[in-house]
Amino acid sequence: MKKILILSLLLLTISLQAQEDKKPKEGWNNNGDISLMFNQASFDNWIKGGENSLALNGLINYNFNFKKAKNVWDTKVIMAYGLSQINDETKKTDDRFEINSTYGHQASKLWYYSFFGSFKTQFTDGYDYSVSPKIVTSKLFAPAYLNFGPGMLWKKSDNLKVNFAPATSKLTIVTDDALSAVGAYGVDPGKNIRYELGMAINGYYKFDLMKNISMENILGLYSNYLDKPENVDVDYQMNMVMTINKYISANFGINLLYDDDALQDIQLKEVFGLGFNAKF
Repeated sequence: MKKILILSLLLLTISLQAQEDKKPKEGWNNNGDISLMFNQASFDNWIKGGENSLALNGLINYNFNFKKAKNVWDTKVIMAYGLSQINDETKKTDDRFEINSTYGHQASKLWYYSFFGSFKTQFTDGYDYSVSPKIVTSKLFAPAYLNFGPGMLWKKSDNLKVNFAPATSKLTIVTDDALSAVGAYGVDPGKNIRYELGMAINGYYKFDLMKNISMENILGLYSNYLDKPENVDVDYQMNMVMTINKYISANFGINLLYDDDALQDIQLKEVFGLGFNAKF
C-alpha cells in the first residue's frame, strides 16, 4: 500500500511540475473520445492448443469545460463496457459509469475556491467466477460512490489541475439486500449506506507523448478521518490513445485501485485494443 501511495504522489508531483502553457479559454470547451475496440482468436486443428475467443469494449470519455470571468466549471463523464466470449461462456471485462464535476471561483492567478462532486457505479451484475456456482459481487448501485465537498482548486489549464478538499463527505451505497447483508464494500451488515468524512485530493494531467499519442492521467486519493485515516484509498486511471488515422486507433488503459473496505489488496485492470475511434 505504501508503494502505491508513493507512486501516486509521484505522479501528482510530476503533474504539478509539468510545464503547460495553455490557459483556460472563455466559454465552453468540450472534447472527448468515443471508441469501440475488439479482438478475436480462432483455432481449428491447432496442435499447440487454444480456445476461440471474441472480445468487445466500448468507451465514452468526454470533458465539459466552462470558463467565464472568474468562474470555471469542469465535468468529466466516463462510460465503459466490455464483454468477452471464450467458447460459449460470456464474461464482463469492463463496466464503469463515472461523473466528476468541479466548480471554482478564482481566488488568485491559478487558485480557485472550489466545490466538487463525483458519482461512480456500474451498469450490470458482476460475478466471482472462481467459485462454482458463480456468485454475484456487484450490481447497479451496489456499490455506488458519491463524494462531495468544498476545497481549493489549482488549475493551470483544462489539461492540468489538482483539487484539494479537506472536508469531503463520502457515501458508499449498496442497494442490493444480499450484498448489504454480508457487509459488502464496507457497509454495516444490513445497512445500505456508509458515511465517511475525510480529505480528498484529485489530480488530472493530459499531455501528448508525441504527435499521435495522448496520455490522460486521473488520480484520486481519499483518507477517512473517522476510521483508519492512514489507510488511504487510491484510484489511478491512465488512458492512452494511439491514433493511426482519423477513425482507427489503439487504446490502452490501466485502472489501479486500493480500497481496504472493498478488498484488502491492490486491484489492477488493464484494457488494450485496436478499433474505431471518434473525437468530438
